[in-house]
Amino acid sequence: MTNTEPGAGTLYAYITRITRWKPLHLSSSGMSYRPLLGGAVDYSSHHDSDASGRSSDDDSTLTFDYIDRSIVEKSLLRKLDLRVAFLVLVYIMNYMDRTNAAAARLRGYEEDLGMVGTQFNTLTSILYVGYLMTQAPSNMILQRMKRPSLYLSSCMAIWGALTMFMGAVQTYHAALFLRFFLGFVEAAFFPGAVFLLSRWYKQNELGLRTALLSCGASISNAFGALFASGILGSLDGALGFTAWRWLFFVEGALTIVVALSAIWILPDFPSTPNVWLLPDEQILAKQRMEEDVAVGNEQKGKPREDHSGLTEALMDWKVWWVGAAMNLMVCSMSFGIFFPTLSATMGYSATTSLLLCAPPWILGTATSFVVARHSDVTGDRFWHIVGPQLISIIGFMLAISTMNTAMRYLSLFLMTQGPVAYVVSLTWVMNTFSQTNSKRAAAIALINSMASVGTVISSYFWPSSWGPSYMNSYMLCILTSIMSMTMLWVFRWHLSRCNEAAEAEEQALGLPRGFRYLL
Repeated sequence: MTNTEPGAGTLYAYITRITRWKPLHLSSSGMSYRPLLGGAVDYSSHHDSDASGRSSDDDSTLTFDYIDRSIVEKSLLRKLDLRVAFLVLVYIMNYMDRTNAAAARLRGYEEDLGMVGTQFNTLTSILYVGYLMTQAPSNMILQRMKRPSLYLSSCMAIWGALTMFMGAVQTYHAALFLRFFLGFVEAAFFPGAVFLLSRWYKQNELGLRTALLSCGASISNAFGALFASGILGSLDGALGFTAWRWLFFVEGALTIVVALSAIWILPDFPSTPNVWLLPDEQILAKQRMEEDVAVGNEQKGKPREDHSGLTEALMDWKVWWVGAAMNLMVCSMSFGIFFPTLSATMGYSATTSLLLCAPPWILGTATSFVVARHSDVTGDRFWHIVGPQLISIIGFMLAISTMNTAMRYLSLFLMTQGPVAYVVSLTWVMNTFSQTNSKRAAAIALINSMASVGTVISSYFWPSSWGPSYMNSYMLCILTSIMSMTMLWVFRWHLSRCNEAAEAEEQALGLPRGFRYLL
């Protein structure tokens, strides 16, 4: 009896006869693939066989070439998600070192450094001046690197050292100087991490992973407050240092420890050999990006210089429009920087006020996962941005209307839904500005820079003279939220028109369905 299965007489043929499993062609469903070992492969002909029933490929190659894609892809994503989980820890330290001044404020930070008037607000905003100056150049450097893990971990170690120095300052101007350079170095991480995610995950996978990364800010606000309350309550006077100095010393030292671990844990790009991936997983990681529309478009175009991505981003009006919208969104989220201060308006002690900060941010973290995942599944971005912003506006209105302790605490829970919108917005940016890797890196950095300007401005939304009700502050947050949603609606309308034009062109020319913007 003649065996007509491919590769008869080999181990492959034996397995095929037992399991009745056959390799599938590469398809848009992504169920199987053939590793690109030794060069490109013509998928259209890999299943052909000659008259004897034997595959036209060499038998020994068949034994290793056909691998169940779903198994390899699950293993790849599982390993990659573990690395991304460590990115969350890095972001927690990043955000904690950025916002610890608000906790220190409750234990004499302003008084010891002789701050008056709006000097604390200036100290808060100066960090973001350095932050916005560095993001775009840093991402362009990162895009050209083979070892982004080394670059990001080095920046992390430097900002950890600067945080420790913050605990030793004696004057306001010294603190102002260090805060500026702290932002200068910290700026490398978040836009760099977002770009790194976009180089590993496909478009329909980015929402959940971006939420996972961004939840570091919410976790930092929640558990950073708990951590700060422990340090401020137990180390006051130890070795002759006041409690707020210990806060900077301990958090800075922890950041340096995490940075040293990050050198070996953070992922590099798929094109860089990664020792934590098997050969087939490494091949699939690169192939997944080749299948993605963003990289596919880049491969079809003419070779470009790396700096052209920055030029393209600067010339694209959509980058400026979305950057302005996210700037307003960040202004509406400025309450997060002063969250311990807002919690303290309920009349509790410094330690209790810090403890009360945790539950609202824990809820915000949980919500961000649900909303981001649902946004990925449905393919919708705009309404998943507007929904959380509307809930946040309700929180602002509730805080304006009453000084009742229970109602003001409830308002804090509603406010923390606002940052969920920012998570989905970042994903929308990566989906939209994905023509080339270099443009994507530049667009992410430029939009984050423009958003950071919002933090510089909105730091002055919360002067002490407007407390304890902060009615004017909440009104400004409501106004900027509405303006942000309006601008994003215009952006969605424009992308919808672009999709309709693409649909009409394809039907007129008889072309297959191509790229569509997510709305």
